[in-house]
Parts: sequence; C-alpha cells; structure tokens
Amino acid sequence: MEEKVKRTRNKSDLIKVVLYGPESTGKTTLSKQLATHYNTLWVPEFMREYLQMKWDYKKELVVKDDLIPIAEGQLKLEKKASQKVEKLLICDTNLLELKVYSEYYYDGFCPSEIKNEATKDNYSIYLLTYVDTTWQADDLRDRPNNREEMFRIFEAELKKQNFPYQILKGNQKKRFNKAVAIIDQLLQ
Repeated sequence: MEEKVKRTRNKSDLIKVVLYGPESTGKTTLSKQLATHYNTLWVPEFMREYLQMKWDYKKELVVKDDLIPIAEGQLKLEKKASQKVEKLLICDTNLLELKVYSEYYYDGFCPSEIKNEATKDNYSIYLLTYVDTTWQADDLRDRPNNREEMFRIFEAELKKQNFPYQILKGNQKKRFNKAVAIIDQLLQ
C-alpha cells in the first residue's frame, strides 16, 4: 500500500521530490517536465552520465569500484542544486536507487557509506515509477524482462525504510498530473 504524502520538511524547509524506480520508466522525462512546470531545478542522474562516458571511452560496464564515485557525484549535483532553489527540488534519482541496483547486481553488496547515506530520510516524497512505459534500449539498460521484478524490489526498499511514496502509472500525462497533484499538496 502506498504511503501518505509526508508533510514534514527537512531543516532547510526545501521540498525534495525523488523520481525513483526501475530503468526506462520515464523518470528523466518527468523530472524535466516537473522542473519546468514549477520553474525550479532538477538534479540529473549522475550514474547515467558517468557510466555512459565509461562505455563511450572504454567500452566498460559498471564495476564495484564505480559505486563510491557515482554516489559522490550524485550528492555533489544534489547539493549544488539545493543551494540554488528555495522551495522545491526535483531529483531524477538518489542514492537509494544506487543502493537497490548495487545489491541487485552484486549479490547483496553495497558499500556501507552508500547504505548509510541512502537510508537517511532526506526527501519529502518518492514518486515510484511503474513499468507500464515502453522499454527503450540503450548502451546501459540491460534488463527489459526483469522490470516487474525490479519494481517490486524498489517498492520493497521504500517499505523497508518506511519512506513516503506514491506510485505513478499510466501514460506521460497521467503521471505528470498525479505528480503535480502530490507536489501541490506538499507546497501548501
């Protein structure tokens, strides 16, 4: 069952919304749309940029040694954007997603530094994107047939951490409208 929208805010009074879920479920598209709608910034997924560069230059995929640099890069992007906005920040992902993927791909392994940071309650709401979008292959995506399983793992992690979340399903317009309704409630 989905959690209620969290009304408390972090110490800086900044509302941080995280788009969270399996690959190829529209997180980046929706992040950009929401940032435009609210005239705010969005934090891109550092892992995608990092791994795409690694693939483009070396034809190498992610390894365990990449996890800490990816986490550090994501945190830097988020901190930088947080300093530039007053009320609302949209995050294309966060370290909880990195934790889930790390544990999935590396048989339960995730560096303790990432686990510690990922399990802090620093976000107002997680918008969990469902797998009812069209799969779009690219250099980095590799599990088109495991999307439902991944969705269950992502949701289980939110429940385990007792983080507030809402599931976004349907076409782009439905997801956008539901996300706006949720964020409008947080902004009141």
